[in-house]
Amino acid sequence: MSILSEIFTWWNGQTMGTRLYTARNGELVGEDEAGNRFYRSRDGKRRWVIYNGEAEASRVSPDWHGWLHHTFDEAPSESPLPRKGWEKPHVPNMTGSAEAYHPPGSVLTPARRPRATGDYDAWQPE
Repeated sequence: MSILSEIFTWWNGQTMGTRLYTARNGELVGEDEAGNRFYRSRDGKRRWVIYNGEAEASRVSPDWHGWLHHTFDEAPSESPLPRKGWEKPHVPNMTGSAEAYHPPGSVLTPARRPRATGDYDAWQPE
């Protein structure tokens, strides 16, 4: 990522201030499946994430989210959370993107809406 984008934008990874703070005070704790890197301060009081790409909070998995918010003391890289057989893998929120869900009948769905079956009677005032 270019230095100019770090100076003028905050939504593409890290800013110059975050880069300097991380270099001086941060220690890498781990990385998730999306390539996001998680840090903590040397005194252990602060925790933060540097996103791999666009800064979108829904891209952080629940186990790392819990660690960031001090719900868990140990990072998922040090002590992974147990997984249930019914749990699905984490996916970020796709709203507003090309991968967003569009139900049948939506104007954004390329498929045509099924024709009305005639079982609907419009309300008529008396």
